[in-house]
Amino acid sequence: MLLAGQAHAVISYSIDLSAPEHHLARVEAHFPAVDGKDFKVNLPVWRTGRYQQLPLADGVRLFEARDSDGKLLPWQRTASGEWQISVASPTDVTVSYQLYANELELRVRHIDASHAFLDASGVFVYNPERRDEPLTVNLKVPQGWQSYSGMATGGAAHSFVAANYDVLVDSPIETGLSQQRSFSVDGRDYELVVWGEGNYSLDTMVADLEVLATQAKVIWDEVPFKRYVYMVHATSGAGGATEHINSTIIQLPRFMFRERADYLKFITTASHEFIHTWNVKAYRPSGLVPYDFQKENLTDLLWMAEGSTSYFQAQLLLRAKVMTPKEFLEDLAKRIDTHLNTPGRQQQSVAEASLNEWVAQGGDYAINHSVNIYSEGFLASLALDFSLLQDSKLKHSYRDVHRRLYSDFALPKSYGSEDIKTILGALSGKDYGPWWQQHIQSPLALDFDTLLAKAGLRLSYGKEPKFKPKAGMMVSGNSLVLESVQRDSAAWQAGLVAGDELLAINDLKLVPGTLDKRLGDFKPGDSIKVSFFHADALQQRTLTLEQMPEGKAEVVAVDKPGKEQKAFFKAWTGIDWPFDANGDLPAKP
Repeated sequence: MLLAGQAHAVISYSIDLSAPEHHLARVEAHFPAVDGKDFKVNLPVWRTGRYQQLPLADGVRLFEARDSDGKLLPWQRTASGEWQISVASPTDVTVSYQLYANELELRVRHIDASHAFLDASGVFVYNPERRDEPLTVNLKVPQGWQSYSGMATGGAAHSFVAANYDVLVDSPIETGLSQQRSFSVDGRDYELVVWGEGNYSLDTMVADLEVLATQAKVIWDEVPFKRYVYMVHATSGAGGATEHINSTIIQLPRFMFRERADYLKFITTASHEFIHTWNVKAYRPSGLVPYDFQKENLTDLLWMAEGSTSYFQAQLLLRAKVMTPKEFLEDLAKRIDTHLNTPGRQQQSVAEASLNEWVAQGGDYAINHSVNIYSEGFLASLALDFSLLQDSKLKHSYRDVHRRLYSDFALPKSYGSEDIKTILGALSGKDYGPWWQQHIQSPLALDFDTLLAKAGLRLSYGKEPKFKPKAGMMVSGNSLVLESVQRDSAAWQAGLVAGDELLAINDLKLVPGTLDKRLGDFKPGDSIKVSFFHADALQQRTLTLEQMPEGKAEVVAVDKPGKEQKAFFKAWTGIDWPFDANGDLPAKP
């Protein structure tokens, strides 16, 4: 709480949203008691939760700076997100600018006639030397709008206060026409705020979020917030989510809530972002402490920040009985199958993928030469969990690693790989250096049959597996232009590359949208002639089709699982062995 004598020194921000139709607002930032030296203000070049630089400063126009008397101060642009203001003598400095905000899917800023979503990294400038000072934020909004944030409310409507810029930049604001529900769990207050119409049920969402909140204690001993806000955008296409210290923003298409598979996307995302309140926001790798908002923040542990969060998200929902054992294992099977069909797994480690995240791009090259910190980090976490359970004779799990990270390395501290290995050694009594080198510093190569068998499980593609032909080339939608060609596949070995345009197979015209069906006319081992354009030149190649499982991947029970396997399963998931005598799973929790 601010003392009365300090009130004059508080940095203040205001934003005028009274005419939002064209995605425009006017922002003002008042910095009191600036000394006579030149004064610098910055707008971040990235936002937390997205480890890539963004052109955020491009939304700024009509920038000006004034002194205490209202006189214009000269300034110059010194970097993409930096303005240098000339100050000749001590004075207050007020910076103002027009802001364009139409980056909904980036979850950084969006303004229209119905709402505004404001992540400070794309809205409010700051002075690096005064980043730790308290501040206020005041919004001028159209009549009927309501404003929400994880920040504490100020002395007036649509007003918030924060201890410093780091709190502000990690506490987005949602203001506008929305629906809201409040609930409390274990002495903590929660809010659900939904902008946009859709086929969601607020009652269902609140009920599941309530029981999710009760599960945090299976990993961490304390809760790092007093109040938490779930902000949900039911949109016309934007999708994704971002974690913050006291809130999250989740975006899903407006009619993607009712069907079970769609709803699972929402509630697993909510679980993911909730877990981030600890993992990343309460403790994080040393490369991210403190955040440097004007450049890349490199760390080789982003796989733990994101992949481990993905790993825990379904576990909490399973324990809460929001997700069934069948759904839990379906998710695991899909992740394993994706890994096995990603050639990049043989080329890049999760540590290298973490360091590369700031420049990572998708597409053909990524599939063949890279891994994803989320999906590969999930499997690295699974392997680490199973290893620790085995080495500690089920006394400790990967949950204990994160419990220790929170208790011993909470901000403003940070942790590195050596700290994690020390924790693993203390929990297991073994040196985890060799394991770390093999599974984290090197491309992840797991024997899933051996791994899953510890918990009485195995990977299956059906009771009587069947196989279909595989060429290793993928098109996008109804296009016949190759989007990607899997490394070392039949198409790759025949010389086809991304960007080639398919024309015919065995001299018969290929119709857009029918590639998979046409390949289904053949058997694994058959040779086919493919006609295509490469660099606008007609080419023909013969390739021999490989095989791939026809059924979808499943994680099922091994035949006659033993007591030790069932005990391992329970130590891992927190629930009793769910399979019946026939190896079937219940349809409901």
